[in-house]
Amino acid sequence: MAFKDYSDYDGVGLAELVRRKQVTPGELLEEAIARTDALDPKLNAVVVRHDDDARRQIDKGLPDGPFTGVPFLLKDLDLLAGTRTTFGASLYKDFVAPHTGTLAGRFLASGVTIFGKSASPEFGLMPTTESRLHGPTRNPWNLDHSSGGSSGGAAAAVAARILPVAHASDGGGSIRIPASACGVLGLKPTRARNPLGPDRGEGWGGFACGHVVSISVRDSAAMLDALHGPEPSSPYVAPAPERPFAQEVGRDPGRLRIAFTDASTYGDAIDPEIAAAVRDTAKLLEGLGHHVEQRAPKLPADPAEVIATIVACNTGLTVKLAEQAMGRAMTNRDFETLTLASAANAGRASGIDYCAAQLAAFQISRAVSDFFTDIDVFLSPTLCLPPLRIGEIDTMASDLSGISPLLRRYIPGTSLFNMSGQPAMSVPLAGTASGLPIGMMFAGRFGDEATLLRLASQLEQERPWKNRRPPVCA
Repeated sequence: MAFKDYSDYDGVGLAELVRRKQVTPGELLEEAIARTDALDPKLNAVVVRHDDDARRQIDKGLPDGPFTGVPFLLKDLDLLAGTRTTFGASLYKDFVAPHTGTLAGRFLASGVTIFGKSASPEFGLMPTTESRLHGPTRNPWNLDHSSGGSSGGAAAAVAARILPVAHASDGGGSIRIPASACGVLGLKPTRARNPLGPDRGEGWGGFACGHVVSISVRDSAAMLDALHGPEPSSPYVAPAPERPFAQEVGRDPGRLRIAFTDASTYGDAIDPEIAAAVRDTAKLLEGLGHHVEQRAPKLPADPAEVIATIVACNTGLTVKLAEQAMGRAMTNRDFETLTLASAANAGRASGIDYCAAQLAAFQISRAVSDFFTDIDVFLSPTLCLPPLRIGEIDTMASDLSGISPLLRRYIPGTSLFNMSGQPAMSVPLAGTASGLPIGMMFAGRFGDEATLLRLASQLEQERPWKNRRPPVCA
């Protein structure tokens, strides 16, 4: 490996080295490629490679942006013209993107060199990354455990220091879940902050958004500056920030009013180490001068039932479009059992059922938003169980009935903020006795990433995580 200090830098730091001509984009790219070659046989985080495309990017000349020369991975759900995108599905194993998505275009404009795609479960449906097509993506802290999902490949690659920052997306927790499982930072932005076009105006009924997972807070903030803003097809627009997000990093958050819970949304018992970590984080926040109190929003509907309907109907459309394109019915040679079962559930739902789920999502959103009337931030566990073991969720099983109850125990709270559209982040502040990371989830008011970035920056200074590295690490 040519650049031995590579792991000591975040993305902004690597770009600064390029600007100072202390290292070239080509040297950084070859370092990332060498690290992928060395580590990915253990992790299976990078499932599509286009190293030569990245080399050609550099040869043509990179844009002058905040991440010029920084190696980068796009999640295997987004399109980059001329490269394979499989969506984690057997049917699309050889699919080549005909054009570049808006978000991917903005990543390119930031100056990154995209050398591959990171692993996702089939269509991003699960909170683990174990597609039939590509196999399981393993957690660099313990290879017997999942890296989380659906941005599991991105989080594993960043945690293992293959690269400092990578694309991730979140429709029910898919940035925050793997960030927690792998011990990195994952911010889900406000609804409509970042673009989703040109092929769709919104995803999963407005629940989905794209951003990154990263080693540092400033990488997340700087990338948000590079990505945010509407496009011609945007159905609505997020509130404009008061100043560049990068300027919030290191800014005094003031005395915040923070509510917290160490319990599940559904009242189920959560892992005692995780509950203790939430209480310890509350004490840390109190010690930093914030006002902290224990309480949680009361919800008028069941978030799990709401998201199940919304996701099933969207999955049903995905399968239907594939059938129209192929001129035949889809079978489990094409898609996993879970995908087909979800589509079948959609076929049994009516338009009224879908509208009822959207109404329930709005009612949940209103309750969560009202909860923020007199608080600035809400703290809760990102995951309520430690990262699942590989194989605990089997999307090809003949009996899928155990998956929903497990998800209710594992990720009861992440989807609330997809429904409300509020920004939420997982911050790597704790760990289990066995050495697995524990992320703390902080949510802010709609449009208020600024407060979350200031708080994350304060926590990064108080309890640094950058130099905590997993056993499988470059």
